[in-house]
Amino acid sequence: MMKVLFFASYREQLNCNELALPPEEQPANLSALRQQLSEKGDDWREIMEDRRTLVALNQTMTRHDAELKDGDEVAFFPPVTGG
Repeated sequence: MMKVLFFASYREQLNCNELALPPEEQPANLSALRQQLSEKGDDWREIMEDRRTLVALNQTMTRHDAELKDGDEVAFFPPVTGG
């Protein structure tokens, strides 16, 4: 099972904080996961296509083409602003 988490404004925008993907629905890499999630609707597409979206793989920030495997945890975060 692969766990996909959404934090901060993404959780509110998607009305979803977590998805569990069984092995038969798990993509091979992060780019494919983003494409798969984009197909869920306009709000999902907006977030997944935003290149500023931050992504962690197993609690470590990662690149957008990282390989995925069963048991991974992927987390999406909105871009951080400060001031």
